[in-house]
Amino acid sequence: MDGTNEAQDNDFPTVERSRLQEMLSLLGLETYQVQKLSLQDSLQISFDSMKNWAPQVPKDLPWNFLRKLQALNAEARNTTMVLDVPPDARPVEKEHQMEEEVIYWDPADDIAADIYSFSELPTPDTPVNPLDLLCALLLSSDSFLQQEVVLRMSLCQFALPLVLPDSENHYHTFLLWALRGILRTWWAQPPRGVGSFREDSVVLCRTPTFAFVRMDVSSNSKSQLLNAVLSPGHRQWDCFWHRDLNLGTNPREIADGLVEISWFFPSGREDLDIFPEPVAFLNLRGDIGSHWLQFKLLTEVSSAVFILTDNISRKEYKLLYSMKEPTTRFYFILSPYRGKRNTNLRFLNKLIPVLKIDHSHVLVKVSSTDSESFVKRIRTIVGNVMRAPCRRVSVEDMAHAARKLGLRVDEDCEECQKAKDRMERITRKIKDSDAYRRDELRLQGDPWRKAAQVEKEFCQLQWASDPPEKHRAELRRRLLELRMQQNGHDPTSGVQEFITGISSPSLGEKQYFLRWMEWGLARVAQPRLRQPPETLLTLRPKHGGTLDLSEPLWPEPLGVEHFLREMGQFYEAESCLVEAGRLPAGQRRFAHFPGLALELLLKGLPLELIDGSTLSIPVRWVTGLLKELHVRLERRSRLVVLSALGVPGTGKSTLLNTMFGLRFATGKSCGPRGAFMQLITVAEGFSQDLGCDHILVIDSGGLISGALTSTGDRFELEASLATLLMGLSNVTMVSLAETRDIPPAILHAFLRLEKTGHMPNYQFVYQNLHDVSAPGPKPRDRRQLLDPPSNLSRAAAQMEKQGDGFRTLAGLAFCDPEKQHVWHIPGLWHGAPPMAAVSLGYSEAIFELKRCLLENIRNGLSNQNKNIQQLIELVRRL
Repeated sequence: MDGTNEAQDNDFPTVERSRLQEMLSLLGLETYQVQKLSLQDSLQISFDSMKNWAPQVPKDLPWNFLRKLQALNAEARNTTMVLDVPPDARPVEKEHQMEEEVIYWDPADDIAADIYSFSELPTPDTPVNPLDLLCALLLSSDSFLQQEVVLRMSLCQFALPLVLPDSENHYHTFLLWALRGILRTWWAQPPRGVGSFREDSVVLCRTPTFAFVRMDVSSNSKSQLLNAVLSPGHRQWDCFWHRDLNLGTNPREIADGLVEISWFFPSGREDLDIFPEPVAFLNLRGDIGSHWLQFKLLTEVSSAVFILTDNISRKEYKLLYSMKEPTTRFYFILSPYRGKRNTNLRFLNKLIPVLKIDHSHVLVKVSSTDSESFVKRIRTIVGNVMRAPCRRVSVEDMAHAARKLGLRVDEDCEECQKAKDRMERITRKIKDSDAYRRDELRLQGDPWRKAAQVEKEFCQLQWASDPPEKHRAELRRRLLELRMQQNGHDPTSGVQEFITGISSPSLGEKQYFLRWMEWGLARVAQPRLRQPPETLLTLRPKHGGTLDLSEPLWPEPLGVEHFLREMGQFYEAESCLVEAGRLPAGQRRFAHFPGLALELLLKGLPLELIDGSTLSIPVRWVTGLLKELHVRLERRSRLVVLSALGVPGTGKSTLLNTMFGLRFATGKSCGPRGAFMQLITVAEGFSQDLGCDHILVIDSGGLISGALTSTGDRFELEASLATLLMGLSNVTMVSLAETRDIPPAILHAFLRLEKTGHMPNYQFVYQNLHDVSAPGPKPRDRRQLLDPPSNLSRAAAQMEKQGDGFRTLAGLAFCDPEKQHVWHIPGLWHGAPPMAAVSLGYSEAIFELKRCLLENIRNGLSNQNKNIQQLIELVRRL
């Protein structure tokens, strides 16, 4: 007898192991089990980047999911495959043919695991359950791709994976690290006083938490019930995947045991706010009898647990009865049609003293016709629990409970913890940001501003017809004096700790360190942002005004870029002295700094091209970076440079991030002010066709204001910087928020570039920041976008000494508005933030813009592509 049981115990894991392996093989992910799929792998530009194609075989599904998720497409979870059609055909959704009354349970959501544990595995012609796809992809991804997937799922308002099941290795992973990068903004209303918007990480915010689980079989869907509870008004958002969605009835093969999490965040609007404070909701896929460990975790972190069932079986009854001193409230949701009424009542009566419940904790969902009143009843229960003293936990608190139960926490790996410790050694010294900059980042501030001003004057002399040699010698003397002062300093302890962190021989530890630094600096000695939720991804000037870039130069929050600026200044000062013969090349200490920074660029960190503090280019530092890039890329050094210019708040950074999966800063009223660059790799098989090996993307950040004045030093600086960025570019996107708000600095940059003969391919992007449903501009309106006001155009022409020969901007930029050089992008949000998802129209418009840009590059319309050596020379000249 014992031998038989032992044989059965040994056989069962084999079935489960085979099930996972077969799913990974079906999806083409088996090769990523040792060397995990990385974020850089998912962002490469390939043939598929130009096609709005539908997956035809299961191996297409992971890449289709990643591509649509990068574009924040609300249909990313759809795993429908289209067979025997051209690759660029759009997916055709199949109608759900099954009659509702035939479905008594939900195989994708509410059916006991044992019923389907021996179902046939999917074949290449069988659709894959979206939750299986998600689990397989996350199990095949490294920590940083997992984090990116979860972040973009949160922007789409999808339920997020919290506990990831892995039947192959017999352990489950709590995804703390994957969730850590998510920030949310919501309306916080204290009991007394004035409410305000608050921004925080979801892993740190303590909220009441409510879990929904299934016991055995339930004819009521947990996921549909949760979606109804979370959705304000009559518009239901499908946060949790459920039976009535496409492929919702496909059986799960590996996703049972998955725990998902979603939140409700108040907006400050009474008509939309279901609950007065943030609330977390948890959903266990599969039944509690087969996933007791996950259920145990949910009982320890939840304020209340809702158990949906048709029948309380003896097995689950014994498990519940064995719970000693439960610390949460329990509610049962029964169906009167499918259940064994007398058996259920008998078991419930026995559980009343154990679970400390009464008859008010037992709900009966009579039929689908009473769903609205039933949802109100659930909301009332949740509200009553919240108002009473109840448990409030953060995701970090949940992770502590998971560790105690033996679950693996993704953040507990050695590399991650070592990086976190190093970050804390730096940030614990930061009590005041201004004082820290002054004491630890000594080469910035006045020393760098003075040196930058001297270099600007020296550069202007180069273009003078007969520059006085005495003045030039004086400027050279002052510059060397300032650089010698800078070079007399040693890196402070904080900067040395940062350099050690990015010098780690472990690539993983280096990446962990950078992410920890970003979050640590955001929380230490920073002003807490209080913005309306619609500025979560894009920043709009308040009351239609403009952002004043002439304010003091230290309002931006302390960030990683400040530590890299300090490294850049050490390199600049040393290089200047070596060029002047004041320092032997053999005594250089900082020559390796550009190589360290380049590693960060290659791993997806935006690097500063134009310093946001002095609004100038550290030329030696930038050229040092580009030289290192040339050495590193060797034969694959053909570049296309794409820049995005516009007033802060026009959504250009969000557009770039959505289009290419980049990480430019967004939604911060006092974020980095400089221009940043990121590098995108073109797949080797596509580079010959596209005509380049990499795309260098430059975001102008907050360099260009929306002021309508064309005078003063500030304007001249902005016009020069705009000219510089356009001059470096093969393609320039001009981001506009209104039909007639082309900044004067950009107008002057067009005129100046026309003199040089270098005109990049221009794309004018009008973004509707308010109304999702607003139609695109008519052809006449499109032309008006490129026709600046006559007085402004004449003033610009006179200042640039072009007299009456000034043409319209359309003529200057060689644009035909009818040929899609002018783009209308719908509003970002579908609904009201913070519970709004990204609109499908926004996602589709961004994809079409991306396709057009790549097509222009491939057809040679983006001007001549550059190699890195040519780009270095352009930086020096411009």
